[in-house]
Amino acid sequence: MNTPFDPETPKRPGIFARLRGSFLTGLVVIAPVGLTVWLVWSVVGWIDGFVLPLVPNYYQPDKLIQTYLGLEPSVQIDVRGIGVVIFLLFTVFIGWVAKGYIGRSLIRYAESLVERTPVVRSIYSGIKQISETVFAQSERSFEKACLIEYPRKGIWAIGFISTTAKGEVSARAGNTGALLSIFVPTTPNPTSGFLLFFPAEDVIELDMSVEDAAKLVISAGLVYPNGKELIETITHIK
Repeated sequence: MNTPFDPETPKRPGIFARLRGSFLTGLVVIAPVGLTVWLVWSVVGWIDGFVLPLVPNYYQPDKLIQTYLGLEPSVQIDVRGIGVVIFLLFTVFIGWVAKGYIGRSLIRYAESLVERTPVVRSIYSGIKQISETVFAQSERSFEKACLIEYPRKGIWAIGFISTTAKGEVSARAGNTGALLSIFVPTTPNPTSGFLLFFPAEDVIELDMSVEDAAKLVISAGLVYPNGKELIETITHIK
């Protein structure tokens, strides 16, 4: 006999609840794959639509395939991706030329002309800064992920160690030890954040990689790296 104090027996979910759960699970699996395929397909089509009209009609990929296979002109062949290949080869060629003396001279001359044009100068300089920030090759990157007490004692934040502070910043800080520049990203957009300078003794370096720390920030703490090896290491030390 049940009493009012007995725990309630959990109800078995109905068929619609189970179908809803299965649908959501399937959506979680399909959505990333589907969106990725759609995005790649759309970008490839957009690049093809921009590049292929610049190619002479006789050298169009579909025309070459029709000629090679002996197909009738009425047979339409959609060859997607050739424009991307042409774009990549053209970009590599431009980059190779730009690294040489002649290429650098031409770029300096073109930029000097742009600097004399009021409106174009502002647009070009802004786009150039964005391009250099996003695409420029650099040997420098974040060294380590770390923990810092920010914005006050007792509250911890994940940061990325950029480098050791130098010059006027280090001199005017008056710190006797090393001063580290720490980038503290915002969630879920890690491209914005705060640049802070911390004494090295107040920074706890993490064993997780920079990529894993970035995933943790972007996911708002929902995706944690595998800490099995770290736990075993800490246990061994103890």
